Amino acid sequence: METRVALLGIIVEQMESTMRLNQLLHDYGDYIIGRMGIPYKERSVHVISVAIDAPQDVISALSGKIGAIPGISVKTVYSNVIHAE
Repeated sequence: METRVALLGIIVEQMESTMRLNQLLHDYGDYIIGRMGIPYKERSVHVISVAIDAPQDVISALSGKIGAIPGISVKTVYSNVIHAE
């Protein structure tokens, strides 16, 4: 199985959606390398970066599920680093 390193850029505009987001991140925790959250109080948003090393379909599935949560936007950037396990 091949895995890729990717970065998910997440913007949270509705704080009531964070429980669903955190549950998803917990569910995919085995693939997550690390995450960083930055609250931007002046604009009432939170910016979250999630580094992940997972198969392409897992990354796409997680990104799609996050993007389906109301009040949350996500974009994924893939590296060219591919690892065959």
